[in-house]
Order: sequence, then structure tokens, then C-alpha cells
Amino acid sequence: MAILVIADHDGVALKPATLNAVTAASQIGGSVDLLLGGQAESGLIAQARAITNVSNVLHAKDTAFNNCLAEALAPLVVDLGSDYTHLVFPATSEGKSLAPRVAALLDSAQLSEITAVIDANTFERPIYAGNIIARVESLDKVKVLTVRSTAFEAAPTEGGTANLVELDKASQAVNTAILSEDAVKSDRPELTTAKVIVSGGRALGSSEKYQEVMPPLADKLGAALGASRAAVDSGFAPNDFQVGQTGKIVAPDLYVAIGISGAIQHLAGMKDSKVIVAINKDPDAPIFGVADYGIVGDLFKIVPEMVSQLG
Repeated sequence: MAILVIADHDGVALKPATLNAVTAASQIGGSVDLLLGGQAESGLIAQARAITNVSNVLHAKDTAFNNCLAEALAPLVVDLGSDYTHLVFPATSEGKSLAPRVAALLDSAQLSEITAVIDANTFERPIYAGNIIARVESLDKVKVLTVRSTAFEAAPTEGGTANLVELDKASQAVNTAILSEDAVKSDRPELTTAKVIVSGGRALGSSEKYQEVMPPLADKLGAALGASRAAVDSGFAPNDFQVGQTGKIVAPDLYVAIGISGAIQHLAGMKDSKVIVAINKDPDAPIFGVADYGIVGDLFKIVPEMVSQLG
């Protein structure tokens, strides 16, 4: 068997979810190759070649593949796909955009957000907001998988000795291009890779209260900031902060849920956190059903007290 992992990167470094996808691919068995689409700095190529369990790093350097543009990359992946039994994508925004196009072109049934590898044909994936784990089997000649990063450890980026293969592949003409990118820059950890997350809900009441209550605690804990969908929809926090089934899936060492009731869609995105602390004035809030520690009370009094106690 031969497995191709399609890397998510920004031209400078691999996105962390790519390393989780490599781990999932290595559990399938067989040799694992990694595809880098677009221009890649020498540091990125060195990082990719050093990943444990990767045999070859395939680099298609046509600038049309930059930014992991799905419309350009899909034909390339399909062209390469005939040499592989499995095509593995991280379940990032880019991977979720690219994988369905590849699956459709290959006439394969995509298996989305796998959380366990049983054997080369059989995988587990969550359904019904994570309340049921389905075991699914694919007999397609080429299997197309996306990998939920929180379910697999990141592959080590040292010790590997992968070969570098430069592909002489040009992009087919596409009518889509990325003209500009307005990225949110922050000194805080990235939400999906943070070890500690402080997340706020609709009970905060306003964006002003979110900014008043949340950042001081996050600063003390060295945490990333998150929010429930209700808080995002109410304009308290940007879309990039949303945790949940329709936001980002996270599994930090510590998740602090402040003023979050615990709707099933939110729980689907964070219930795999190692330790969950919930603060809510409603003792019957569903969030307490998954919390390791719960505090019932007024968040506007409790959180400042926590900040003062943390020194």
C-alpha cells in the first residue's frame, strides 16, 4: 500500500494538523508520502523531510498551487492518486475544501474526520455531533480520508530522512485565484493547537464585556481565546474564535468555559479536552455534564477573583 498525505501549509511552515494526518496515515500501514503544493521555503521542505514515517516529499512548485488553492490542487492530486491506495487530508478549512473535489473526480466516497484507524479499509468517525461513533468500511480503489487532528498525536518533525521529489507538474487553467489575504495576527496561541483555552458564551452579554472579562484570565493562563457560536453570532467575538461543530474542534489540556450553557454543537467541539472547567450561574446547564470542575455563580464576580488569585 502507498498513502499520500496532502500537506496544509503557508509556504513557510506546515500547519500542525498535517502532522496529525501523517500519524493517521502511518497507522494504515504501507509507505507514506507527503505532497507540498506551491512555493515552499527551504525551512518548510526541511521540516517536511524530517517528519518520522514519511518516505518521500513530493513538491509541485507551480505558484498556481500556492495557498493550497483547492481548484488548482484537485486535478494534481487526482493525477497522482492512481499511484496510491489512500489520499489523506487534514480536516482543516483547506483540507475540507480540497478533499470533496478529489473524491468526486475519483468517484470515491469520502470518509470525513476519521478518529481511529481499524485497518486499511475500516475507520471510525463521529456522527450526530459526536454522540455516536460510526465504524465505516470503504472498498473504493482509492480511499479519500480527512483526519480530525484532535484524535491523533502529531508526528515528530525530527529523525526523518524523506527523499525530496520535485514534480514537473503545471496547474491546469482555473478561474479562481486568491487576490489578497487579511489574516488575523495575535500573540496568543493558535486556537486548534493551544494547550489552554479560555472560551466565552452568550452570558457575557456584549463584546465590551467579553473584552473586559476574557483576556485578563487568558493572559494569566497563557491561553488562546475561544467563543461559543451564540457569542460569535451575537458579535461578541470574531468567527475565528468559534469552537464547536460548525467552528473549530479543539482538545487542549485545559478548557475553561465561561458563561457557556453547553449546547450539543459546542460540546462536539471541545468535550475531548483533558480537563474542563465550567462557570455558569445555572446549576442545570448541560456544560456541567462534561465538566471536570464546575463553579455555579456570577461569572462577572468569579472570573476577576480567579485572575486575582492567579497573581
